[in-house]
Order: sequence, then structure tokens, then C-alpha cells
Amino acid sequence: MASKMHPETAVIHAGHLQEPQGALVSPLYQSATFVFDRVETGSARFAGEQDGPIYTRLGNPTVAEFERRMAELEGYDGAVAFASGMAAVSAVLLGLLDQGDHLICNTCLYGCTHSLVSEQLPRFGIEVTAVDFSDVEAIRAAIRPNTRMLLLETPVNPHLAVYDLKTVAKLAGAHQLISVVDNTFMTPLLQQPKVQGIDIVLHSATKYLNGHGDVIAGVVCADQVHLELLRSRSLKDIGGVLSPHDAWLILRGMKTLALRMERHSASAQVVAEFLQRHPAVTRVYYPGLDGHPGKALIGTQMRAGGGVLALELNADFEQAVAFVNRLSLFKIAVSLGDAESLVQHPASMTHATYDNDDRAKAGIADTLIRLSIGLEHCDDLLADLTQGLAPLTASLAEEVS
Repeated sequence: MASKMHPETAVIHAGHLQEPQGALVSPLYQSATFVFDRVETGSARFAGEQDGPIYTRLGNPTVAEFERRMAELEGYDGAVAFASGMAAVSAVLLGLLDQGDHLICNTCLYGCTHSLVSEQLPRFGIEVTAVDFSDVEAIRAAIRPNTRMLLLETPVNPHLAVYDLKTVAKLAGAHQLISVVDNTFMTPLLQQPKVQGIDIVLHSATKYLNGHGDVIAGVVCADQVHLELLRSRSLKDIGGVLSPHDAWLILRGMKTLALRMERHSASAQVVAEFLQRHPAVTRVYYPGLDGHPGKALIGTQMRAGGGVLALELNADFEQAVAFVNRLSLFKIAVSLGDAESLVQHPASMTHATYDNDDRAKAGIADTLIRLSIGLEHCDDLLADLTQGLAPLTASLAEEVS
């Protein structure tokens, strides 16, 4: 198409090449290697003088279609797909940072990202400072002569803090730093960090992009200045390659991404408002709620609040765990973005890699519960939450009486 497509159209059509046999659905190139008609052809491809596949670790037509689609959706020159979301995070950090460099990241990150930056990067001589990205002056104060990169999530996993990307991008640009945003929670349908000036966007494609809970994958979107290093250092040499079959499943899942994100977001808003009124809940974290700092960015940075929310209970650790165990429709599982609604307890699951001090700094309380709202009918979700909260409600009523 000559004109730029709307995102709802691009998730279906972007990056698709004309298939010689006329198949509507892109074929799955489930092949490890590709045949050359002559030695000279192989030589030309290895030298970069001729386009065409060589070996799936270096590129595959099915994976390449997923990469093209993501690049267009996020607005970057290109994208590189990886075997997991953490492979995508590692690709950016290990591919673009050198020994002696300094990284500034947010105090709260996904648990495995936290482990990577706090435990693994120092092994390679990369220094890391964690600050609260809601405090621009704290970020500025942490910048050193060897600072190379700013890394953050927004909304943050698991408590949905939201940061102003335009401000972060401006600060990064003023100090010649690479700005990197994990956009997993929002997807390109609800937030496009490139529009705000962010240099690199990454996703766990396991989540909303695939949307069906049957793939592990990651993707990094960037402009040409960073793409070559990501593809050569991180993909070719480290080898966290996405399989063609998984790329094909993601492409299939993405065809319904716009519809799914609309439903996830609308239902999450209803659930968040219900929980906000509940006597057993002390706090609800969701950008779509009045009073949440992120609400001001909906309509400018974000199109909606997304499908994930968190709550803190008027309870202790054991009561919080018991509440999770009582839920029936919500399945106890890490991950998010599936058709099924999921529930997890961050302090003992996804963010258990944090020590107590770091968890307190990150704002992850013992009674914090994260919900990923699926595609079920809202009435059924509310009924399950009501029965799960009932013993807490009764206990609080007894205390009052």
C-alpha cells in the first residue's frame, strides 16, 4: 500500500510479500538452511551483495516477515526477532554496551531483567545504577561520563507506574545516551515510543503479540544505526534465534491484536473500578483510573490503560496467598496477554529475584497481586474476584463489629 496504514490494518498486512503460489496465509519456511544454485550465489549472499536466505540463524523468510511487521508498527527502520523476551533484553544490553560502560535503569523492572542488570552485567564490567524514572532530576544526577544507556518499562511490571517517554527521550538526547523502552504491556497498538523520541523498543512477543500462550519469543525494533550490531553481535554470534514456526504463530496471533487489545483494555477498566470500590482492597494500580499519574498520558503517549492491573489487599502475606489460591477463573500463572485471565503474586513469583530491600525500593509489597485480564465476559471475572475476596470482606466486617 502506498500510504501508511493504520495500526489496525498494519497488524494484518504490514511486511507481507507476494507469495508465488498465491497463498493468502504466508507460508512457514521450516528449514534450517537454504540451497544455492551456484557457489557464486552463496558467496554473494555471505558478502551481502545479494539478498536471500542463507541459514535460519542468520535470517529466515517467516521470521523476516514478523520483523518487518513489527518495524512498521513501531515506526523503526527494522527489527530483529529473538527466541524469548529475555533474549531480546540481553541482545540490547550485551550487543550495545561495552566493558566500562554505565547503564541507568528504573528501580522496578521485570524480575529476570533485574537479575540480568544487577547480577550478570557487572560480570562483564558494565556498571549499573537504578533510579526512580518518575524523578527526572534523579536520572540526570546519575549520569556519568561513561553512561551509555537508559533502560525502562512503562507501564512498569508489576505495579503499572507510567513514565513520560518524551521527557526521558529528551534527557537521553541531550547526553547522547541510547534510550530503550520495554513496550510489552502496551504493544504498538496502544503506545509507540518512537513517536516520543525513544531510540529502541523491545517486546516479549510471548505476551500480547502472540496472544495465545503457546509461544516464547522476543523482538527488538530500532533504526539502522543500531540494527547491524543487534543482528551481528547479538543474533549471529550469541544465537538466541526465533524459530520459524514460532514466528508463524505470532503472525497468526497478530491478526487479532487490535481487537484483543480493545477487549483487554475495556475489561481491565471495569475490573479496576470494581476493585477500587472493594473494602478488602487498599489500592489499585491501573493507568485508566482517576488519580493514577499515568491517566494524564492517555490520549498523548498511550491510547488506553492496557490489560494488566495490580492491587494491594487489606491483608497480610498469608491472606494474600490464600486469596490467589481461592480464585477459579483466574489461572495462577506468570505471563500475561493470553485469552485466559491470569493471576500471580509478584513478591513470591516474578519478582522473587529481588532481595527485600530492592523489593521495597521497587514498591512491590507482600500483598501486591497482579492480574492479566483475558477475553472472558467481565461479569464472570467479577464474580470470581468477589468470591475470592469474600473471606477478607467477612473478616473486616467482624473487626468493625
